[in-house]
Amino acid sequence: QVQLVESGGGLVQAGGSLRLSCAATGNIFRINAWYWYRQVPGKQRERIAHLANDDSTTYGDSVKGRFTISRDNAKNMAFLDMNSLKPEDTAVYYCNAVIKIIDGGWNDVWGQGTQVTVSS
Repeated sequence: QVQLVESGGGLVQAGGSLRLSCAATGNIFRINAWYWYRQVPGKQRERIAHLANDDSTTYGDSVKGRFTISRDNAKNMAFLDMNSLKPEDTAVYYCNAVIKIIDGGWNDVWGQGTQVTVSS
């Protein structure tokens, strides 16, 4: 099977930057799309970034112009570069990908989440 593992979260001051990474491992044939979501306790999970197979990107209004999603196809990894961080960006960040496994079908795979805390 396949799994996603996020890394790079932590504590940062307002105005600072962080880079989140997401590594896909397992019997991967192809990764069709990458997503980043975030969730604050008591609120719905929010989709903040999407990277399609044709390299087109979309961003949530709350992060547009500050966050950038990218990927390294050779390493089966995706990244989220977060700049000009604000206290309201504090959340658990989740990586999500649509992955075709070898000799199998498409799977919607989620990482375990990584905490990002922005202090004022």
